[in-house]
Amino acid sequence: MIIPFEQLDKDTLYNLIESYVLREGTDYGEVEASIESKVNQVKLQLKNGEAMVFFSELHESVTIISKGEFKALQSEEHQAQSFD
Repeated sequence: MIIPFEQLDKDTLYNLIESYVLREGTDYGEVEASIESKVNQVKLQLKNGEAMVFFSELHESVTIISKGEFKALQSEEHQAQSFD
């Protein structure tokens, strides 16, 4: 389930993004970016719709996923329902 990031408390959103950034270890190029810079990049991705806050009912957890990851999850869910 998608959670509109605008509905999250500012501190909650920051902590979620920071946790995501620290967990992902994404490559930001030759020069390592600061945590704050990475957090700002993810915030921009959320605002642009390139990423979204996702609640997994199966895992009972919240994370940030890309638009592509969300589409893949929808496709998997649709295929699983086809077999029911």
